[in-house]
Amino acid sequence: MSFRSIAAAAALIVVCSVAGVAAERTTLGRAVTADELAAWNIDVSGDGAGLPAGRGSVAEGRALFAEACAACHGDKGQGGAADALVGGRGTLATAKPVKTIGSFWPYAPTVFDYVNRAMPFNAPQSLTPDQVYAVTAYLLFLNGIVSEDTTLDAASLAKVEMPNRNGFTRDPRPDVPPK
Repeated sequence: MSFRSIAAAAALIVVCSVAGVAAERTTLGRAVTADELAAWNIDVSGDGAGLPAGRGSVAEGRALFAEACAACHGDKGQGGAADALVGGRGTLATAKPVKTIGSFWPYAPTVFDYVNRAMPFNAPQSLTPDQVYAVTAYLLFLNGIVSEDTTLDAASLAKVEMPNRNGFTRDPRPDVPPK
């Protein structure tokens, strides 16, 4: 055996021994409870899977947006301290694409998901499902995707067709299973 082979075997023995001792001594943490897991399991898929019960209208969303969103995103979602949420249609293939809800996002339920998890910036996850549906309805209205008299819930939001819904392609890597 060469010195390199002996050194590699010795290193493997040391690593396995340390890992075994560490596994025996690890007493950090505890098992997560079902309630704790449920509290963090709030993601929503593009097809609407995971949307909670609730409902919200464009009119309700207009008031909530003015109160909780306009300071950063502008009174009509045109942008301000934070990115624009409205506009940008037809710009994705240009030298300066404007990526907004109406120009870029392929699925309406993901708007709900993002608002629910991350907004408002100073108090994420503070909105109720009804409030998130309302803000989502208002944002879709501002982008010309739904009408002013729209009220959204899990079933109706999942049916909203976004302008860029066909603007993405599936991941062609062989190690990524198709959905």
